[in-house]
Amino acid sequence: MRQQMEGAKMVMERRMEIHSPVLRHIAAALVVLLACASAVVRAGDQAAAASPFRLRLRTRVEPFKGSDRWQEVNFEKDFTPGETALLICDMWDNHWCSGAARRVGPLAQRMAPLVNAARARGILIIHAPSDTMEFYKDYPQRQRALQAPRVTPPPGLGLNSPALPIDDSDEGCDTPGDKVHIAWTRQHAAIPIGEPDFISDSGTEIYSVLQPRGIKNLLIMGVHTNMCILNRSFAIRQMTNWGMACVLVRDLTDTMYDSKDRPFVSHDQGTELVVQYIEKYWCPTTLSEEVLRALR
Repeated sequence: MRQQMEGAKMVMERRMEIHSPVLRHIAAALVVLLACASAVVRAGDQAAAASPFRLRLRTRVEPFKGSDRWQEVNFEKDFTPGETALLICDMWDNHWCSGAARRVGPLAQRMAPLVNAARARGILIIHAPSDTMEFYKDYPQRQRALQAPRVTPPPGLGLNSPALPIDDSDEGCDTPGDKVHIAWTRQHAAIPIGEPDFISDSGTEIYSVLQPRGIKNLLIMGVHTNMCILNRSFAIRQMTNWGMACVLVRDLTDTMYDSKDRPFVSHDQGTELVVQYIEKYWCPTTLSEEVLRALR
């Protein structure tokens, strides 16, 4: 709409060159009206960015401590766009495990509209494809992260958690014969990188971007729940220990798990077990459709 208004404004300005005094006055009045309408649209955009959105979150509680009997709890929380960031973890263009690589493509396609909707509401987007910073070295989004004044993170809350509910000691690949190597060069191309975004794979670097902006909430999506999503320097464990309120978008993630390993369940069930583990010990989760609904 704003582009249409600007285009109409240019047309009116050109028409002011007409020699008729009456037409010049009419054109001038229309230019003023269009400028006012454009200001109203900008004000509306700013109001939308400042207006909170409400998410339905899922967590787990242990009513009787030490019983290891957990109850699912759903609740709602308001988030202010200017105090919220969306972090995309290790959504690479390829993976050494072909099974994992096949699952990443559809995830990336589903992430794209959510990333665009979040950016449109004023949520800061952080792209964190580890080990690929050389590819992005000349991107302005990477340069801004590098140039951000360093902020020393707090000592940390000292939070820990028990062992994972799945066995990933063999790296969790479910396609036999695949060997560990760095197969990625960049983030998956289906995920849009916008002008105001940041690119980084460093926890302290990302914290230095978030903290001065007053960002308190971090929506996280990407791969893999039992590895990078939990353990990267910018991911759930570290950011939670630094006082950031994290939320995992649980349907836009995956797990490195092979059903031939403990607890001998399907790959999807293994992912759900790790999601529940995160809900128990680290942070609540939500669904992408819930985020899109709230943002729109």
